[in-house]
This record gives sequence, structure tokens and C-alpha cells, in this order.
Amino acid sequence: MRIRGVELMQHATEMMMTMSSSSSAVEALNLKEASSWWSHVNESPIWQDRIFHALAVLYGIVSIVAVIQLVRIQFRVPEYGWTTQKVFHFLNFVVNGVRAVVFVFRRNVQFMHPEILQHILLDVPSLAFFTTYALLVLFWAEIYYQARAVSTDGLRPGFFTINAVVYVVQIALWLVLWWKPVRVMVIISKMFFAGASLFAALGFLLYGGRLFLMLQRFPVESKGRRKKLQEVGYVTTICFTCFLIRCIMMCFAAFDEGANLDVLDHPILNFIYYLLVEILPSSLVLFILRKLPPKRGITQYHQVR
Repeated sequence: MRIRGVELMQHATEMMMTMSSSSSAVEALNLKEASSWWSHVNESPIWQDRIFHALAVLYGIVSIVAVIQLVRIQFRVPEYGWTTQKVFHFLNFVVNGVRAVVFVFRRNVQFMHPEILQHILLDVPSLAFFTTYALLVLFWAEIYYQARAVSTDGLRPGFFTINAVVYVVQIALWLVLWWKPVRVMVIISKMFFAGASLFAALGFLLYGGRLFLMLQRFPVESKGRRKKLQEVGYVTTICFTCFLIRCIMMCFAAFDEGANLDVLDHPILNFIYYLLVEILPSSLVLFILRKLPPKRGITQYHQVR
């Protein structure tokens, strides 16, 4: 009996080891199939074009939504000029429209010469995206300081100066890259944009957070307080997250060829990246800020001077 018990224990142990081995083999096979699928999609010109064209469609939809909202605002308050709200929607229309066109002709862009043209066409919309959402930070900063009776005279010059510095530095990097197309210049360019994205993320955290805390201190019965709190909180979270993801991804792309976004054979990575850092944030922010301005006599409605 004792010998029989030992045999049963050995048999059970062998079965468990066999099941464990089978489970590991199945997991390995599934991982291999997933890896094979990923490689197949990345290396297939047909799938590359499908994914890039899908991005073009999504960007086109966001662009159309932005221009429709811009037209609605214009019809609602035609007596105002180019307000902050109008400029914001116009820039969204331009950024997403340009992205859509670039992704429609993504394969042609990849083979443009000199190579610097590829970098310009892929990077200019990112710079415009930075300007678009920096404008939102400016708008919130103006509201915050005006509510605290602090002068806002230096905010707009500061906004233009920061954007001018970003564009001038990026143009200088492009020129150097054109003159001497070496890997180190590509790394510097990507790290510079990672820094600009981190700066934008911190801007949203600073002024979005300050405005949110200020609104929290308003009397509970204040008209529109709850809705404004939600609006500022949601937009701050969305924009901070998207710029932080962009910063992190740019750092990876600078040093890891496997994370490079400026190539045709990383379409899945491109789809995930642009969906997370531009398409979804733009869509959500446009939805959250969809409310039209009052028709007349509202002093809070800012006009671009």
C-alpha cells in the first residue's frame, strides 16, 4: 500500500508537470502568434496604407467638427472679431486637416528628398498642436489673473515669445539636420520637442489646477460653478496626460529605433500614438468646450487683441 501511494504521488506530480509544461507551451505559442501578427501588419504595405488612411479619416473628422464649431460661433457672435475661442477652433481645424492630408500621402512623404522635407511635414503639425493648446493655457491664465485683479499685460507677449522661441529653435535644428543629416541631430530634435511637450503639460497642470482650485472656492450657489469645475478639471486632465505621453514617447523614439514614429513599418505604433496624443484629446476637448458663447453683453468673453 505504501508503495502504491508513492506511485500515485509520482504519477500526480508527473501530470502536474505535464500540464504546466503544456500551459507554458500554449502561452509561448500565443505570444509567438501575437508577435507574428504584429510583424505581419507592420511589414505589409497594404496594412500600412490601411492604418495610415484610417488615421487620415479620423483626423479629417476632427477637423470638420472643429470648423463646424467655428462657423457656429461666428454665426452666434458675428459682432466679435477673432476671439480666443475662434482662434482655438481654427487652429484645431488647420492642425487636424494638415495631419489628414499628410497621412493620406504618408507613403509619398516617406520617399521625399531631401530627407529634411519628411521631418518638416511630420513635425510642423506637432508644433501647431503645441501652439493650439498653449493658447488654451493662455486663456485660463488670463481668467485666473483677472479674477485675482492681477495685471495680465505680460501674458500675451509671453505666449508669443515662447512660441517664437520654440519655432526658431526647431527651424534651426531642421537647417542643421539638412546641412548635416546625422543621427545625433535627430535625437536632439526629438528631445527638444519632448521638452516642449513637458513644458505644455506643466502649463496645464499649473494654470488648470489654479483655476480649478479658484472655482472650488466660489459659493456653491454660483451660477455655472459646477459645470465650469467639470470643464476645467476634465480638460486639464486630458491635456496634461496627452502632452506627458508625447514627452515620454519622444524620449523613447529618440534613442530606440523600435519606437521610431517617422517610418512606414511602424503603423500600429503610429496609430496608437496619434490616437492617444492628438485625436482623442482633440475630440474630447472639442466636445467638452462645445458650448456656444452668449450672444451679447458678457464681459468674460475674451477677444484676441
